[in-house]
Amino acid sequence: MTEELKKGLEGVLVAESSLSFIDGDAGELVYRGYTIDDLARNASFEEVLYLLWHGELPTTEDLSAFEASMAEERGLDDGAHRLVRELAEADEKPMAALRTIVSNLSAYDPDVGSEPTDEAANLRKGRRITAKIPTALAAFSRIRDGDDPIAPREDLDHASNFLYMLNGEEPDDVLAETFDMALVLHADHGLNASTFSATVTASTLSDLHASVTSAVGTLSGSLHGGANQDVMEALLELDDSGKDPIEWVEDRLDAGDRVPGFGHRVYDVKDPRARILSAESEALGEAAGTPHWHDYSVAIEEYLTEKNGLAPNVDFYSASTYYQMGIPVDIYTPIFAMSRVGGWIAHVLEQYDDNRLIRPRARYVGPTDLSVTPRAER
Repeated sequence: MTEELKKGLEGVLVAESSLSFIDGDAGELVYRGYTIDDLARNASFEEVLYLLWHGELPTTEDLSAFEASMAEERGLDDGAHRLVRELAEADEKPMAALRTIVSNLSAYDPDVGSEPTDEAANLRKGRRITAKIPTALAAFSRIRDGDDPIAPREDLDHASNFLYMLNGEEPDDVLAETFDMALVLHADHGLNASTFSATVTASTLSDLHASVTSAVGTLSGSLHGGANQDVMEALLELDDSGKDPIEWVEDRLDAGDRVPGFGHRVYDVKDPRARILSAESEALGEAAGTPHWHDYSVAIEEYLTEKNGLAPNVDFYSASTYYQMGIPVDIYTPIFAMSRVGGWIAHVLEQYDDNRLIRPRARYVGPTDLSVTPRAER
C-alpha cells in the first residue's frame, strides 16, 4: 500500500496538548481554555506563564510568589556577562547570539545535573531561562551600541524591567502595558516549528536548556520568526520612498517581491493577535504623534485583502508596535523568543510527562542497485 506523503507534516497529528487551541477558520486562539483576547486584556505575562506551566491561573498569593521568584533570577553570572559582551563586540547577529547565550546558561544553573524529566527542577530551570533572556538581550543590544548594560530591577514586572534595561528609563504605563500584552500574545501558538523543534529535542531525553536552544535556532529562520523584522524594514522602505502605500505595494508585487506579514500556515482569516496589536499600534501612534505607521499598515492590509484575499498575521502589526516603543528592529525576533520561551517550556514539560521518542520516516526515492566501483577505476 502506498503511504501518503505529507510534506512539512502539514495536517499531521503527532501529539495531544492541553496548552493552546487554534481555530484557523474562525481566527481564534485559546490558551488552556482562555481566549487570547481575554488574556491579553486581563492577564499579565507572568500570569500567562503560570497558566501555561501550572495549568491554572494563579491566586493573588501564588502570583506574588511567582513574580518574586522570577524577579530574583534576572541577574547573569559573570561568565554569562562576559559571553554577552564578547558576542556584542563581535557584532554577532542577535538571534545567533541568543542561541549561544541560552545554551551557555546551563553552565551556571544549579539544577543542570537533575534528571531531564524532573518536573520541579525543570520549573526552576524554566524560571531562570525566562528571567535571564531579557537581561542578556538588553545587555547585548546596549553593549553593541557602545552603552553600558543596565542591571535588572526586582521591583518592576517582566515587561517593564526589559524596557528599562533596554532604554535606560522606566517605561510609562502605556508602553509597559502594551509590551506586556505583546508578550502575552506571543507566548504560545500550538505545535509551530520552533515548539516542535523543542519537543523533538526533549523526546530524546535531552535537557531543558538543549530543548530551548533548539527552539531558538529554529525561530531564527526567516520563514518562522523573522517576519516581524522584515515587516518593519518594508515599512521603513515605504516611508523613505515617498510613495503612496498602494503604489508602493503594486510596485513591489510587479517586481516579483512579496509583502511580509501576510498569510499564515494555520489561519485562513486575520490572525486574532494581529487584530489586537493593530489597535495598540494605532494608540501608540496617536500618543506619539506618529500615526503614519499604523496608517501605512491599514492601507496595505485593506489593499491586499481585497486584491488577493490575504490576511495579516501577528508580525504585521507587532512590527510598528515595537518600533514606536523604541526597540531596535533587529531584536524583534529575539523579543519573540523572549515571549515564546514560556510556551516552549510548557510543551517540553508536556513531552517529558508522556514521552515517546519522535522519529518520523522519509520515503526513499534514491537508487537501490548501485555497486562500488574500485577506487582506481572511478
